[in-house]
Amino acid sequence: MSNILYVGIDVSKNTNVVYIMLPNGKKYDEFSVDNSLYGARLIAKSVVQALKRKKIKCTYFGLEATSVYGKNLIYFLNEEESLKPFEHKVFELNPLQVSKFKASYSDLPKNDYIDAFIIADCLRFGRINISAYTTDYKYDALKQLTRARFSLIELLVKEKINFLNHLFLKYSSLTQTKVFSNTFGSTAMSIYNEFDSVDTLAMMDLHELTNHINKVGKNRFANPDELTKAIKKAVRSSYRLPKTVNDSNNQVLAISKTNIDSLESQIAILDEQIAKLIELIPNTLRSIKGIGPIYQAGIIAEIGDIDRFKNQASLAKFAGLAWSQYQSGNFESEHTHLIHSGNKYLKYYLIQASFSLLRCDKEFKRYYTLKYHQVKKGNHKRALALTARKLVRVVFHLLKNKQLYIPRK
Repeated sequence: MSNILYVGIDVSKNTNVVYIMLPNGKKYDEFSVDNSLYGARLIAKSVVQALKRKKIKCTYFGLEATSVYGKNLIYFLNEEESLKPFEHKVFELNPLQVSKFKASYSDLPKNDYIDAFIIADCLRFGRINISAYTTDYKYDALKQLTRARFSLIELLVKEKINFLNHLFLKYSSLTQTKVFSNTFGSTAMSIYNEFDSVDTLAMMDLHELTNHINKVGKNRFANPDELTKAIKKAVRSSYRLPKTVNDSNNQVLAISKTNIDSLESQIAILDEQIAKLIELIPNTLRSIKGIGPIYQAGIIAEIGDIDRFKNQASLAKFAGLAWSQYQSGNFESEHTHLIHSGNKYLKYYLIQASFSLLRCDKEFKRYYTLKYHQVKKGNHKRALALTARKLVRVVFHLLKNKQLYIPRK
């Protein structure tokens, strides 16, 4: 279809700059409006007038993916009644791709109208790998939850690192020897926080400490006496902090533990809501043993409609699970790196799902082990990324063909 009106919109928090381009690439109009419902209505009104005057039946709207600032406008354009008599599609463009497209124009000034023009021209040329924004909002609803969970996980990891740093100050040798199998388990946390100093723990009666461990651990330890002796040995060789520093360090540890508990509680609430919502979205990924509802949801939310992707390679590139190429003449390097672009949320959930599959699927475990032993450095990171790339092929095939997963025997 060549008779299309192209509308580039440069979105910011307060304003939307609009460039309306005719099918031949010439300017029809450009203007700026508030980023509000009133401003959105002015955009729709101007576009409808242009469509009628130029007798065009189709329009493409394009805007860069700029956090949340363009979401309301996308929803408005998809639902606006005055645009429904015309064929219209809304596209979200990758800002990096738009920037590279702009680089092909020499001596362009930097202003909002130029950016809106570039976006419209990107749509006109159609060389950027983009797809129309879906009006099936269940993916957006799921995406809000899974991305919120991703952010909480990031905060939780940072908080645990902060906790471990201060824990080293208080119990240096205890953290080095890894006495507890779970550093953040209830028994370990009680030892870290219930004793005000290393000396208090070191001088505690052996039998009394064993009873404390049994009580907190609910008698789950097979050999609590050995654990008690290991703790005693570790704390005796730990550094001693000055009292004032030790007191402030205890306060930081207590606050950090509260933060960890709060974040884990919030993640549990999100997990419950995500599990309920993913049940309403039919998908064949649930046939893969080892990928639970949370990882399913994270993958499905970011992919959306699988028909947006031409093949599994385009899906892998979208997820950032593709490798750059270094080639010149007859030389092609064997040492390449993952591309820096891609959807970080989809990449995270694919990698986490792949790691989970290592415990449940023999074929994925075999593949991971094979890739792990192919290199001498960065074994785990490389093997896990390649395993996630393998998972992309499986995910694409299952969703595209609506097939159930059958593990290889």
